[in-house]
Amino acid sequence: MATRRGFIGGATGIGTAALIGATAAPSAAAETTTAAVTQTQARDSLFAVNAGMRANYATLKAELIKHLAPVVVVQNDAKGGRFTLVTKDGQESANPVPQTFELAKSIAHVPLGIFSVIASYLADKIPNLPNANRIDPHDLVMVAFNDEASTAWIEPLKAYAAKLTTARANLTAAALPAALTTSCATILDGGLKFINASIAAKRFDMKSFEDFSGSVYPAIRTNMEHASQAQIKGVREIMKTWRAKVGEAAWSDLYCVVLSQWTTSVLNQNTIILKDCMNAAKVSTHLIDLPGLEPPADPIFTALDNLARIVQDNIAAELVFPKDTTVADALKGQQDLLSDEILKQLGSTTVTTPATPTYNTVATAAGVCPVPH
Repeated sequence: MATRRGFIGGATGIGTAALIGATAAPSAAAETTTAAVTQTQARDSLFAVNAGMRANYATLKAELIKHLAPVVVVQNDAKGGRFTLVTKDGQESANPVPQTFELAKSIAHVPLGIFSVIASYLADKIPNLPNANRIDPHDLVMVAFNDEASTAWIEPLKAYAAKLTTARANLTAAALPAALTTSCATILDGGLKFINASIAAKRFDMKSFEDFSGSVYPAIRTNMEHASQAQIKGVREIMKTWRAKVGEAAWSDLYCVVLSQWTTSVLNQNTIILKDCMNAAKVSTHLIDLPGLEPPADPIFTALDNLARIVQDNIAAELVFPKDTTVADALKGQQDLLSDEILKQLGSTTVTTPATPTYNTVATAAGVCPVPH
C-alpha cells in the first residue's frame, strides 16, 4: 500500500494538476520510449537492480572481512582441530589437542576400516538381526553393489590386516595410558580374529561382522573416553591462552566459527567445548557451525567470508525490516526469508523459526573458561 508520503514523493514530476484530480496525458516521448523497449529488455533492467544490490553487498562484505576481530576459526580434522585466532594484529594457528586424541580414535576406527573393505560384498537382504528394523533395505542394496559370492575382498582385507598386525606389535612402545593400551589391544585382536576367520572361510555375513563389532564396543567406549579427555584439555588450554592475550573486554565479543562436514555439524565436539569458553550471553549468536561438503581450499577466508555476511545481515535485518521482527530474525538467522510465506501458502498450520541447536553443557574447570556475565 502506498503511503501519502510515498505517493506525493512519486508524483513530484507529474504536476499539481495531477494531485488534485486532473488527468495528465502521457507525452509522445514517453509513449515512444515505452514502445521501443521489449519485454526482455524491460525485465533485464529489473534484473539489473538485483545485480547492483549483489555487487554492493559483495563490496561491503569484502571490506568488512578486514575488520572482523576477535574471531576463532576451527577446522575439524583428524588431529582434533586446527584453531586460528584472528585479531586486528594478525592471525596465529595451533593444533592444541594432544596426540592421545588421534591415537585413540585411530584404533577405535578398526571396525569401520574392515566394514569399508567388505561392505560392497554383503548380501543385499537383511537377515534376522536384533537391529534389522534399523537398516534401510534400499540403502543396503546400494551399498552392497558387488557380487556376494566374490572373494575379491580377501586381498584388500589382508592388506588392512597387515596394518593391524604391525600396530598390535608396536602398541606397548607407543606408551599410551594403561587402560587405553588394553582397549586398543582388545580392538586390534578382535579385528584380526574376524579377518582371519573370514579369510579362512572365504565368507562373512552381517551377523559375523556384528558379532565382532559388538564384542569390541566396550573397548571402543574406552577409546572414546580418552579421546574426549584429550580434546577438552587441548581446546581449553588454547582458549585460556588466547583469552589472556586478547583481554576480557574483547573476549566477551568473541566470534567462534567451526568448519565441519554435514555428518559432524550437529553437536560438533569442538562446538560443545567452545561453548563454555565464551561469553554465555552471546553463545547463541556468536558460536557458528558452518557445515560444508568438503574442507574448503582456504578455510580461514571461507570462515571470515561467511561470518562477514552474518555480521552485516545482523545490522541489515534491523534497518531493512524495522516493522517486522519475524522477518528481521529470518534475515539474521538460517531461515530463508520466503520460508514463512511458503509454509503459509502450502497450508502449514505451524509457521516457526527453526530453533537454534542447544549444546550439551560441559563442566568447566574453575578459572579456565568462564567469562564474567
